[in-house]
Amino acid sequence: MTRFRWSAVVLAFLAFPLSAQTTHPLTSYETRLDLLNAAPASSLSPVPETASGRKSVGLAVLYSLLLPGMGELYADNFASGKYFLVAEGVLWLGYAAMEIHADGLRDDARAFSVAYAGVSAEGKDDQFFVDVGNFLNVDDYNDKKLRDREPSKLYDPLAGYAWRWDSDATRMTFRDQRLASESTYNNQKFVGAAILINHVISAINAARATIAYNNAQEQVLGDLQLSARVLGGMDLPHGVLLTLAKEL
Repeated sequence: MTRFRWSAVVLAFLAFPLSAQTTHPLTSYETRLDLLNAAPASSLSPVPETASGRKSVGLAVLYSLLLPGMGELYADNFASGKYFLVAEGVLWLGYAAMEIHADGLRDDARAFSVAYAGVSAEGKDDQFFVDVGNFLNVDDYNDKKLRDREPSKLYDPLAGYAWRWDSDATRMTFRDQRLASESTYNNQKFVGAAILINHVISAINAARATIAYNNAQEQVLGDLQLSARVLGGMDLPHGVLLTLAKEL
């Protein structure tokens, strides 16, 4: 009989960890096991829920590199991550607006050169329009390239590369329009750099948030205590009381 009772005690202790395993966050509770019928003799008494476990710093960094704020959300710190997400949206809107504005300025400048200098704009690259803005006509441009011994850069007027401004004032108007477009494109690059920086800073912040989260979980788990007591004493055991508790 004594051998049976001690076997029941061992089985009770072995059964408890199996029944406590769960995919849900760990909860503290106290239960009494009856050794005679292997059934709980008292109801479960839940206490405050603890966190579910450690999180991957690498995943947090990857999430924020893909979309700022998502790494912080993964690390349960979206209170700071939301600012990176909002900044991302604002920066992309600004980038798109500058792209549209720069394209409009460029198209207006080229249309101006067609109307006032007889430029054939189709198939021409940006450098051609730079030269159009710097010289009154194609002959002046070609003379300059010959003096500089750069024959490879000559334009053939018969191939659609001719232009002639009626005055320097008109040419300067076109040049200013083209420079305004170029300046907007350059400023757009700064916005693109700001977007990249936002991703990097968010990734660093997500890593720090995840480390802080994991440190907090280690502290929580360190506060958990497991205790056991045989009911009825060692001579006549009739149950075992197992307690898993967290210090508050």
